Amino acid sequence: MSVDKNMNVLIVDDYKTMLRIIGNLLKQLGFNNVDEATDGSMALEKFKNKDYGLVISDWNMEPMSGLDLLKHVRQLPSNANVPFVMVTAESKTENVIAAKQAGVSNYIVKPFNAETLKTKLVSVLGEF
Repeated sequence: MSVDKNMNVLIVDDYKTMLRIIGNLLKQLGFNNVDEATDGSMALEKFKNKDYGLVISDWNMEPMSGLDLLKHVRQLPSNANVPFVMVTAESKTENVIAAKQAGVSNYIVKPFNAETLKTKLVSVLGEF
């Protein structure tokens, strides 16, 4: 099954620069329907109005962290299996374990490039 590059993708980061970088990388990979949110609560609002096929979220945000967002997303039956990739500067083992326990699909440590992003997306979405 091929990946639908027209799926709705949500990127969540409190730094506009990171939103732009990830958005540009997704465009390079062929994804066109990309929405942005600057924190977890804004992302949850977007979930009320649209179905997403992929979420890429930063971990460290205020007032709602990426981990809290992940937990909220997983509680909604319709989003229980949405691929969720966590992006963070933290590579501590306990963080990876906490994210896995909350249902994260994959984990990217900053800094990263287009190839790293593609590799992680292929692991959660399949080859494209």
